[in-house]
Amino acid sequence: METKKVHEVTLNSGEKMPMIGLGTATSPLPSNEALTSILVDAIDIGYRHFDTASIYGTEEPLGQAVSNALELGLIKNRDEVFITSKLWCTDAHHDLVLKALKTTLK
Repeated sequence: METKKVHEVTLNSGEKMPMIGLGTATSPLPSNEALTSILVDAIDIGYRHFDTASIYGTEEPLGQAVSNALELGLIKNRDEVFITSKLWCTDAHHDLVLKALKTTLK
C-alpha cells in the first residue's frame, strides 16, 4: 500500500507544517480522558497538526495527548507536532490578551 504524504507549507522560521490538521471542536464535548485517547490515536495514525481554541475546551486534553504520545514513543519530541490555537474574541481586550495567551501556552 502506497503512503501518501500530506502537503506541507514552509513557515517563515523554515519549519515545514502539514497543511491539513485535525480540528478539535466537538459537541458534545467528551470527557478529557476520552478526548485525550482520541487525540493520541490521531497522532498514532499520523496527524501532526491540530487546531484548537480555549473556547473549545480541548487545549488541555490535546496537551495531555502530546505528552502521552511522547511517553509512548509515537513522536520523538514536541517539535514534531504543530498546534494552532485562537485568541477568542472575548479575550481580545488589551487587558485580557496576555492572560489568555499564557493559559493557552500552559
